[in-house]
Amino acid sequence: MRRTGHIYTYWLTIPALLLFGIFFVGPSVYSIYYSLTDWVIGKDSVSFIGLENYRTIFGSDELTHAIYNTFLYAVIVVIGKNVNGLLLALAVNTKMRLQGYFRVIFFLPCVISTIIIGLVFVPVLHPNGILNEFLGNIGLGFLQQGWLVDTKIVMVSIAGVSIWQWSGYHMVIYLAGLQGIPDSYYEAAKIDGATALQSFFGITFPMLAPAFNINMLLSLIGGLKVFSEPYALTNGGPGNASQVIALEVFSKFGRGQWGLGTALNVTLAIFVSVISIPVLYLMRKREVEE
Repeated sequence: MRRTGHIYTYWLTIPALLLFGIFFVGPSVYSIYYSLTDWVIGKDSVSFIGLENYRTIFGSDELTHAIYNTFLYAVIVVIGKNVNGLLLALAVNTKMRLQGYFRVIFFLPCVISTIIIGLVFVPVLHPNGILNEFLGNIGLGFLQQGWLVDTKIVMVSIAGVSIWQWSGYHMVIYLAGLQGIPDSYYEAAKIDGATALQSFFGITFPMLAPAFNINMLLSLIGGLKVFSEPYALTNGGPGNASQVIALEVFSKFGRGQWGLGTALNVTLAIFVSVISIPVLYLMRKREVEE
């Protein structure tokens, strides 16, 4: 009877496995195949060309620059979102008036569409926009920049907008981790004469390992898959200074170069897997050890 019940639980997974196979595994296998073809809209036939699309990707200055921008953006947002999210969580975890309102205010940007956020920040970051005008009016004109038109800082500007929007999301995860730490740990540390800084690095940070791991992984994957922020703010410009892999995929499909676009998509999936899986393994190992 127990064995029958055990088998029955596996039968319940069949509908989910079928949906997963039809809508994920199947298209993924087909995309790998089509990434090895010269599939172009309007062409009478599709021919197998092997790794030619991948040679084009890594042999093109435009596409390798998009890969560089993607990794640069990912590094900036991983650091920025986690640092900001942790600082916000520590701030709203202290007992104070209007604590709940501050939590809502910090989280609110996360529920707004990224495209809307981008459209709002375009006039803010314009060379003659709100931010530069504000800096000039308070005597900090030397900090004025062409935030979205300077090729040297445009990716940093885009990453800054993303950090502003999503720090509240990561704050919530860190806040959940903070509230799971027993107060008795801090009381014992205080009795032993530990300072606030020692308590943070000796208790808070190690106990936040699960929340830290989740936030690191989410921000890393989100950074590598970025599309909406550069699309809304610059559409890859000026020139191709803020072009990222997902934008290149969008561009290639728009031009009917479906084989090359699919190869770029597969490349992005490989990057995400190759980077995220080892990072997850190392962080989970650290979590267990601590």
